[in-house]
Amino acid sequence: MFYSNALKYMAGAATIAASLLTASLARAETNVIIGYQQIVGPFIAAIADGRFDAAAKEAGYIVDWRQFSSGGDISTALASGNVPIGVIGSTGTTAAATRGVELELFWILDNIGKSEALVAREGSGIEKPEDLVGRSVGVPFVSTSHFHLLVGLEQVWKVDPREVNILNMKPPQIVAAWQRGDIDAAYVWPPALSELLKTGKVISDSEAIGAASVPTFDGLVVDKKWAAENPKFMAAFTKVLAEAYADYKANGASWTADSAPVQNIVKLIGGDGAGTVEALNLLSFPTAEEQASETWLGGGALRALTESAKFLADQKQIDKALDDYAPYVNSAYAKEAAK
Repeated sequence: MFYSNALKYMAGAATIAASLLTASLARAETNVIIGYQQIVGPFIAAIADGRFDAAAKEAGYIVDWRQFSSGGDISTALASGNVPIGVIGSTGTTAAATRGVELELFWILDNIGKSEALVAREGSGIEKPEDLVGRSVGVPFVSTSHFHLLVGLEQVWKVDPREVNILNMKPPQIVAAWQRGDIDAAYVWPPALSELLKTGKVISDSEAIGAASVPTFDGLVVDKKWAAENPKFMAAFTKVLAEAYADYKANGASWTADSAPVQNIVKLIGGDGAGTVEALNLLSFPTAEEQASETWLGGGALRALTESAKFLADQKQIDKALDDYAPYVNSAYAKEAAK
């Protein structure tokens, strides 16, 4: 009798253990790692206040948010299969796609716009972009600033880049060279841009150049196979994005330094309220309807990736551009979220 009861107990215990293991595995299968960077905007605010987590939980998923220092690191994580969704800039997305990462750009997080600008030093005599001929300009090479400087010179202002002394400098080096008087102009982003504007003026910016050619942007990309296998998550995720971006468009003016959204961003990525508001005001954030339009995922993003590929090939960062980047842009999620 004891032996029989022991067997029954052991069988019961095994059944419970198996059930717990199955439940544990089921939970593990619903986990999704999302990589983000230290950028500002409605996306980061929605991470910080828990809106994404709530929507994911309702859809049966648990999000593991991971902060990365660069888009390159996220590209590597995507390629390895460790991170199915992440934040990458337009040139980084192009590079990753060209190198064989099976990704889809499905949301434009921000139009870099005025946050990257061409600034001329006071007293330099530079009043317009055409005045750059024969002058020294500092810019971080193979960055979105470098890309737009060359696009602006070649396509917008019709100036031969070879007639401009373009110098490869990191942002801190640009500030130092500026203060010494070694350069006449620079194309860069905050905080270096903020420092330069104390003794300089904006000649053009990525909003103007992007409108006349192709924009630069930060975007969300997803592993194609993972997205196809997890449509419920993608729908819930992009719905939150659409709501967050619509909310910012309607109420962005109330995002002051002490406001809850701004303070939530600060808590998540650091910085301070005033600096965050300054950065927000230099960017633009397309709504779901704008995302799906010809301006962005309906055409503009594809043109941006195509032009970025030419730029990267010229800079020897990729061997050669792909014939077509259309398979790497997907407007379907934004269109559905806009309904």
